[in-house]
Amino acid sequence: MPDALIIGATGLIGSAVVERFGSNPVTVLARREVEGLAAQHQQLIAPSERWTDIIAAEKPAVLISCLGTTIRQAGSQAAFRAVDHDLVLAAARGAKAGGTPHMILVSSVGAAAKSGNFYLRTKGETEDDLRALGFDRLDLIRPGLLRGDRPGPQRLGEGIATIAAPLTDALLHGSFRRYRSISGDSVAAAIVALAERAAAGRGGSGVHIHENDAIRALAD
Repeated sequence: MPDALIIGATGLIGSAVVERFGSNPVTVLARREVEGLAAQHQQLIAPSERWTDIIAAEKPAVLISCLGTTIRQAGSQAAFRAVDHDLVLAAARGAKAGGTPHMILVSSVGAAAKSGNFYLRTKGETEDDLRALGFDRLDLIRPGLLRGDRPGPQRLGEGIATIAAPLTDALLHGSFRRYRSISGDSVAAAIVALAERAAAGRGGSGVHIHENDAIRALAD
């Protein structure tokens, strides 16, 4: 198992990734204490302004970013971008400075720098800026609607969409399959599988995009 550092470990996917590592220790970097973290894991608590230097000093074999918010939670588009783009890039620059060869990013289906949707445009710009950093290997995870128990208050829109998911999933075929819902645990399993393969020298280098079908294949 690779020496992994995770940011965004308190969310639906991040917490599942930590759990999927099992007894293998990982490093979790957060702005506040992560409750319930198992004893074998290392916890680093620091303001986000210090993350670049901390990650560079830690020199992880793989940086896993499950970091993300919503415009509603953040309070504005600028605050959203500060997390989903700026903080992700700051962490990635720290990893590159420390010699980390591999990064895994949880992005979103439909991410595109030229999208007319602010959320998807920000996700796409983040992907493009990570590509420009030149990691030996960069895995971009683009799941559809995420199913699972999220920490914190339920988001009304997502709750309704999750209830309707079995019906809407059945209507999505061909190229639209990538928009089907997927469990957060399946995404987490795929992330850990990618980290293990890269650490073992399997899977190659370069940029790899994983949407729903590829995520499920990795998770199996």
